[in-house]
Amino acid sequence: MKVSVALLLELGIILTALSLLGTLARRFTLSPIPLYLLAGLALGEGGIAPVPAAGPFVETGAGIGVVLLLLALGLEFTVPEFTASLHRHLPSGAVDLALNATPGAVAGWLLGLDATGILTLAGVTYISSSGIIARLLSDLKRLGNRETPAVLSVLVLEDFAMAAFLPLLAVVAAGGTWRQALLGVLLALGAVLAALVASYWWGHHIGRMLLHLRPDAEQLLLRVLGVTLIVAALAETAHISAAVGAFIVGLSLTGEAADQARQVLSPLRDLFAAIFFLSIGLSVKPETLLPVLPAAVLLGLVTALTKMAAGWYAARREGAGRRGRLRAGTALIARGEFSLVMIGLVGVRQDRLGALAAGYVLLLAVTGPVLTRFAGTRPAPGAGTGRQVRTGGETAGR
Repeated sequence: MKVSVALLLELGIILTALSLLGTLARRFTLSPIPLYLLAGLALGEGGIAPVPAAGPFVETGAGIGVVLLLLALGLEFTVPEFTASLHRHLPSGAVDLALNATPGAVAGWLLGLDATGILTLAGVTYISSSGIIARLLSDLKRLGNRETPAVLSVLVLEDFAMAAFLPLLAVVAAGGTWRQALLGVLLALGAVLAALVASYWWGHHIGRMLLHLRPDAEQLLLRVLGVTLIVAALAETAHISAAVGAFIVGLSLTGEAADQARQVLSPLRDLFAAIFFLSIGLSVKPETLLPVLPAAVLLGLVTALTKMAAGWYAARREGAGRRGRLRAGTALIARGEFSLVMIGLVGVRQDRLGALAAGYVLLLAVTGPVLTRFAGTRPAPGAGTGRQVRTGGETAGR
């Protein structure tokens, strides 16, 4: 079998560079995410060292990276505890939607965009990056913090909202009728509800299946990854995010199955997560950023504040203290994968919107993790997983 020399060389350079950047970030106790994003900008089209041969691999790996990040996040919780948190934070989700979709819609109107452009920009400013935030909480050892269930609830409510919003946007962008859009929304919401119910009632069978005959690490990895990718594919087919499907698989696994899955998936998750962050930078052309930079910075500043307000409100409902509320607010600032998906649906026909959204996403994807790192820096006691900290019982004043 012949292998492309250019592909091997470019991937080798990429992985070596990411390793060096990760080492540099951790030397200064920072998350490596911002450096990975900037590396993608430098290696993308129009950057200082483009990597065209590695592009298809990076694009595919990025999708797998999001799936693995959300799977790992779901492994930290169970369906009953998470659905209880989700129900408690429905008002938080409504506040998040009102505060963060409105600036995008207003900006789109002021820029003279059409109805599709206004709707798209509202979605771009509303949705946080589940992939970036999931890795960030792990890097900063905050999965067990008092405010983390509030952050995760808001993220999943946003992802559920995207399950309805993306079919709507796709139909509107294609010039379809509102009846077609409504049908797509109803089908997507029905699929999400069915997946949660199935996970609640029959999810324990997945754990039994994965641990059948006491598999070794290799077999367990293949089983967990195979099941997750199948569910993620079904979720995409039903117009739900693959990330939501992976998260539900993670919620379904408990006890020994979850512990062993975390152990075997950790190296693979870290590899593809780095590829995912790199891909966000690769998707942005540097020459398109300067003309839209003032508008992107202004919109980013406004929506960083509105995200902080939404996170503060959600963490307060969870009983977190002032520092926990600040950590929750800054954690939600980062934008990423869903925003880029929306631009992929309409950006080809609206160049100005595409450039603005790409600059906006890159700006908040880089600054969000940095702000989160320095906001309320004390980690949870023990700095362990969400399950371990909850078992020990965390104080409400944090």
